[in-house]
Amino acid sequence: MRAIWKGAIAFGLVNVPVKVYSATEDHDISLHQVHNADGGRIRYQRRCEVCGEVVDYSDIEKAFEEDGRTVVLSKDELKSIPAENSHEIEVVQFVPSEQLEPMMFEKSYYLEPDSKSPKAYVLLRRALEDTDRVAIVQFALREKTRLGALRIKDDVLVLQSLLWPDEVREANFPSLDASIKISSQERDMSAALVESMAADFDPTSFTDEYQVQLRQLIDAKLEQGESLDTEETFGVEAGEGGKGEVIDLMEALKRSLDRKRGGGEAASSGTSDDEADTGDEEAEAAKPARKTSGTKASGTKTAASKSTASKTTTSKTTASKSAAAKSTAAKSTASKAADTKSAGTKSTAAKSTGTKTAEKPAVKTTRARKPA
Repeated sequence: MRAIWKGAIAFGLVNVPVKVYSATEDHDISLHQVHNADGGRIRYQRRCEVCGEVVDYSDIEKAFEEDGRTVVLSKDELKSIPAENSHEIEVVQFVPSEQLEPMMFEKSYYLEPDSKSPKAYVLLRRALEDTDRVAIVQFALREKTRLGALRIKDDVLVLQSLLWPDEVREANFPSLDASIKISSQERDMSAALVESMAADFDPTSFTDEYQVQLRQLIDAKLEQGESLDTEETFGVEAGEGGKGEVIDLMEALKRSLDRKRGGGEAASSGTSDDEADTGDEEAEAAKPARKTSGTKASGTKTAASKSTASKTTTSKTTASKSAAAKSTAAKSTASKAADTKSAGTKSTAAKSTGTKTAEKPAVKTTRARKPA
């Protein structure tokens, strides 16, 4: 990490020498422009419009144009501005942090103590901690006078440059004047959705998906060359994305809330919301049918019948045992006439008895079981 600027914080009559480091960096993959015909690199040249010559950076000055007149300002003239020569970060106010508009934050810098004794640095840091306030400062950096906020992060003083008030635009949209009616049900539903998604902010849990996928695309192109198949690489068609407009706001809120609450388990197993709803309706419709045949005897016969069928298809060597077991189960609930039939006939009788029992009153079956 390399210091980009040196100066001192003026805290009343206390001077706090510091080094300034950029606290942020760009993680984007760097791309450059090339000619699509031959891959040649495209470079920009500083060419003069008057003489047509390519001008070296050292021969370039800055200028201001107004009412058709151009004023050229040399580097030495710009350096003569008093604020440009200032290396002081002047504390002008201490304010509550909640009074700062987040939209005004621009860039962050770490401040390192730049003296043999960091006592003054620690004193200022402690003062901010004890008063729970943020120091508003003014400083000059890179040919611009800036407004800043001095705060604490992990025992380090952080300087955050702020935009000037006239650099923040006001929101002026015709749609803001439209009268929109929101029902209490919609507000309650949206509040419930917010609550279901509430969590403590952890920035490390988020990923820059575009950069990850860009790296994936680069690796695939290096491996496959011009035969690259983007659909195979990403699993979707190139440019595919959800652009559907929400028509029914309440339905969208309800589905979102159900999904967040875990009510749509069918969605996680690959079933759509509509299919899950259909499954619920079918389950509800099946309940009365189970109740009409809900005697223990019928349940036992059905289970015994299914078990016997499963065992018979699984192994032929155990078919006789399964038939005998099934016969015993059938005898406890079926009529005596079924005893004289073969094991194969008993299997059919058991199924038939299960159907007849469902039609007969459950009381008769219960009386038949009591002596046993």
